[in-house]
Amino acid sequence: MGKFYKILEPGFNVLIPIVDRIKYVQSLKEIAIEIPEQGAITIDNVQLQLDGVLYLRVIDPYKASYGVDDPEFAITQLAQTTMRSEVGKISLDTVFKEREQLNVSIVEAINKAADPWGMQCMRYEIRDMTMPAKIQEAMQMQVEAERRKRAAILESEGKRDAAINVAEGEKRARILASEAAMQQQMNEAKGEAEAIKLRANARAEGVRRVAEALIEAGGNNAAALNVAEQYVSAFGNLAKESNTVIVPSNIADASGMVAQALSVYKQLTKQTASAK
Repeated sequence: MGKFYKILEPGFNVLIPIVDRIKYVQSLKEIAIEIPEQGAITIDNVQLQLDGVLYLRVIDPYKASYGVDDPEFAITQLAQTTMRSEVGKISLDTVFKEREQLNVSIVEAINKAADPWGMQCMRYEIRDMTMPAKIQEAMQMQVEAERRKRAAILESEGKRDAAINVAEGEKRARILASEAAMQQQMNEAKGEAEAIKLRANARAEGVRRVAEALIEAGGNNAAALNVAEQYVSAFGNLAKESNTVIVPSNIADASGMVAQALSVYKQLTKQTASAK
């Protein structure tokens, strides 16, 4: 009578009328409790208004019944004080960046304090978070400044990359142009060398044939005739020039000019023969 006797487990149980009485009924299902909005101050002195949702379940019905008078009220107050305490340990930026870690820290602190009550906090979620208007404006200005900074950096990097690309292109163009000029000079030199070689071969072939012609019968006469023709042609070309020249006195005598040319050729032929 008036004293705790036992915990009735799920299923069939026998109670003695008048003697036995059920005092508390605890649900072992997970429940959600809404945590009212409350104020909290961060370590950098920014005041926030936060609310959340707490998910918990009873793990020890005896402690939940006799360890605390009103479990839901007690756990709500504990969640509020714990949230204020945990928010006060971090800065405003950390609250935004590490909200998940903040939720985990609140759950660990609640479970440590709620163990004597036979209750376990499964998870805690910060739902809404508001701050003073001036802080919001300052944060917005900071975000805009950061965006402008990133835009300026990206623009400068783009200009730098463009300048590098242009310089690399000009460098490559100069290299290709110099290589092309060098190749052109090499080709021209090779062509000139080949032309000189061909002219030399042609001259040698002409000399060889002239020599062969001179050996044959009548070759000297043919050569003499060729020399005479060239002699006459040379004097004929003198009249085309505007310069003053000195000519022989018998220039009008064509036969005399031919005879003179033949005489020169024969004299050269004799000198060549005597040299051999």
